[in-house]
Amino acid sequence: MTTGSRDIVSVIKEQIKQFGSTVGMIDVGTVIEVGDGVARIHGLQGAKYNELLEFPNGVMGLALNLEEDNVAAVILGDYSHIKEGDEVRSTGRVVEVPVGDSLIGRVIDPLGNPLDEAGPLKTKKTRPVERVAPNVVMRQPVNTPVHTGIKIVDALIPIGRGQRELIIGDRTIGKSAIAIDTIISQKGGDLICIYVAIGQKTSKVAQVIDIFKKYGAMDYTIVIAANASDPASLQYLAPYSGCAIGEEFMETGKDALVIYDDLTKHAWAYRQISLILRRPPGREAYPGDVFYLHSRLLERAAKLSDALGGGSLTALPIIEIQAGDLAAYIPTNVISITDGQIYLETDLFNSGIRPALNTGISVSRVGGNAQTRAMRQVAGKLRLDMAQYRELATFAQFGTADLDKATRSQLDRGQRVTEVLKQPQYSPMSLDKQVTILYAATNGHLDDVPVAKISAFEQAFHYFMETSHPDIGKLINTDKIIKPETEELLKKAIAEFKKSASY
Repeated sequence: MTTGSRDIVSVIKEQIKQFGSTVGMIDVGTVIEVGDGVARIHGLQGAKYNELLEFPNGVMGLALNLEEDNVAAVILGDYSHIKEGDEVRSTGRVVEVPVGDSLIGRVIDPLGNPLDEAGPLKTKKTRPVERVAPNVVMRQPVNTPVHTGIKIVDALIPIGRGQRELIIGDRTIGKSAIAIDTIISQKGGDLICIYVAIGQKTSKVAQVIDIFKKYGAMDYTIVIAANASDPASLQYLAPYSGCAIGEEFMETGKDALVIYDDLTKHAWAYRQISLILRRPPGREAYPGDVFYLHSRLLERAAKLSDALGGGSLTALPIIEIQAGDLAAYIPTNVISITDGQIYLETDLFNSGIRPALNTGISVSRVGGNAQTRAMRQVAGKLRLDMAQYRELATFAQFGTADLDKATRSQLDRGQRVTEVLKQPQYSPMSLDKQVTILYAATNGHLDDVPVAKISAFEQAFHYFMETSHPDIGKLINTDKIIKPETEELLKKAIAEFKKSASY
């Protein structure tokens, strides 16, 4: 065979190999400026908002500013190796996160990369981190409770599936503790939990994960971590990733709970990105769209209509305030978006009332619709007792010598109810235990128990009910209501306990 014929054969073989292949066009640009985690890129005429861009060494970026002659992108990862003149390629994909049941029990970053040592994620399904919230027609009223296991929350500020309830207060007074206890309380239930840690110390996130493992909560929990050492861009994406993962469960007819800990640091990260992108600063140097930042996130929490599967996504955002200032920019924004707030007060915390929940300012705009009837039966009276006690306590502090008998008894009961509502961390309580002790407190069965002995009384009472009258707890858990015959049994059990108990 001659040389010429061999060349023809090789050309034909090459053509056969390439037969059916298509020629693709990739939008390519060049880095003209980089610094503080933001790159300005010349070119990329077809780039879309929120599109993923590919930098050298596999580092990804997020297109956020689409300007006339350049694209500004935040870099999702280590930007120290990116330099002027580097080639950047558009991917045609918006930011997506892996979703599905295989994420349960895992710790991931906002892009879906595993942070634990359990190997790669076993899911191929992804969802965009940003999407439009369900409209009014797609929703149904919130009417199913999220049992937090915290007496004061379940009784006075009930949370429903599909609700957005804000947890707000100064630093280190138990905001995360309420969220963590709520997750621990779901053990044995049907609620899938997603804990999003935004801008926290890595050691604190590791501590929370250890707590989840200790109490068996990782069996139904996903942790998404964007730590303080991570770029602001990852902290900005974290809550949207958590929401997208939760929406996948919601749209398959399941119930999910997502905790954003915390949105103050999320707003800080977005402010940092916006200022570097040279967006005009507004109040407190936040950009003009900081309200939309959180509204488009929290509005995605919903209880879907039965036609769409009836699933739900409940959101518990956390906001940290400075020196009790509820009128700051971010707190007022988020208060106006959510369906109520759990307000924790430093003075109550320091005086030993924990959870340090101010029942006057705290509110749930869903209210009794999200309570079981048994809890509503005992909580209605409890709210009235607490409101009267707060009012009387303000006047009584000036002197108790001349108080009439009715006022004094109201104050005494208020003190006992306050003691009953105290609860140690990591000890969520089942519905029947909550209902029985609150029934005893609101119906005067604790009025003759010394205030200092209320805690010991409660522990002994729960043990007595578990061992001697387990049927009463089962009736309350099954019926979700205190029937007249159940109430009679409960009264007799309380009287029997008070006669026999030493506490």
